[in-house]
Amino acid sequence: MANDFTTRLLVRIRTLREAKGLSQEAFAELADLKYKHYQAIEAGRKPKFQLPTLIKIAEALDLEPWQLLNFDVELPALAEDQATKTTPAKSARKSPKRRSAAKSS
Repeated sequence: MANDFTTRLLVRIRTLREAKGLSQEAFAELADLKYKHYQAIEAGRKPKFQLPTLIKIAEALDLEPWQLLNFDVELPALAEDQATKTTPAKSARKSPKRRSAAKSS
């Protein structure tokens, strides 16, 4: 079971992801995470994830990790900051490799 801090963080991540209008799958791709891994994190089944994962999630939300962890700043204020913030092109990030759907018989 996740502690109160982790629960608040996961709700915050989900709320910000939804505010961006992204599905879990689309967000996981943007954050360069495997979909099932991200899905388990957001659902609270993997409450102990590593710092690099937190950094990827924060960057995909156009936030610094400290902003994501600062519960003194309300979500509407973060959303307003995102709207006025200019971000570097996401193309500079490594894009995840896709598996080929076609299998040889």
